[in-house]
Amino acid sequence: MNVLIVDDHEVVRRGLKQILMDAFPDAIFAEAANSQEALDLVGKQRWDILLLDINIPGRNGLEVLEEVHKHQPKTPVLVLSAFPEQDFALRALKLGAAGYLTKQSASDELHAAVRKALDGGKYVTASLAEKLAARLGQDLHQAPPHEALSNRELQILRMISSGKTIKEIASDLSLSEKTIATYRARIAEKLNLTTNVEFTRYALKHHLVELQTDM
Repeated sequence: MNVLIVDDHEVVRRGLKQILMDAFPDAIFAEAANSQEALDLVGKQRWDILLLDINIPGRNGLEVLEEVHKHQPKTPVLVLSAFPEQDFALRALKLGAAGYLTKQSASDELHAAVRKALDGGKYVTASLAEKLAARLGQDLHQAPPHEALSNRELQILRMISSGKTIKEIASDLSLSEKTIATYRARIAEKLNLTTNVEFTRYALKHHLVELQTDM
């Protein structure tokens, strides 16, 4: 079994690898610390399963998820993130993820999630299933405004909220400053926000950015 682990923290990659080695001793592992490394590896060979963090350098994990499904549509992708389920799980599942786990629960649920994904199923925790059922019963107007953002807009919202300037974001994403400014204007209109302080307050309120990024 070929397993690709994508996370920008070496200690997390090592921990996930150790957890899986206990259940899959014959597995062969490869690691990527950013989106470019991940996509390069996806382009070079087939993978039986991919473990993917959302908050990685370069293109965010959701964009990587989309690209993986373009190149390897049958490869199951499990998203593992420090963000709570309610913040990104639905978006990840809509993009084709085979499941969504928080890093806090990974040690207890990773084996079951991987087996489910390898069998072609979707791994959804009991708590997430309840949230999804509740969401189905909600009026669309009750959904938070940021759910209307594209994956790129969401990424830029998070980067602005983390204190990055337009110039820094443009450099990180290999886009022009004018393009980033256009994205910012679209986000501001959709969320009815103006200043960077308002962006940050919104992101913190909806748990779209982490106060600490050690994991």
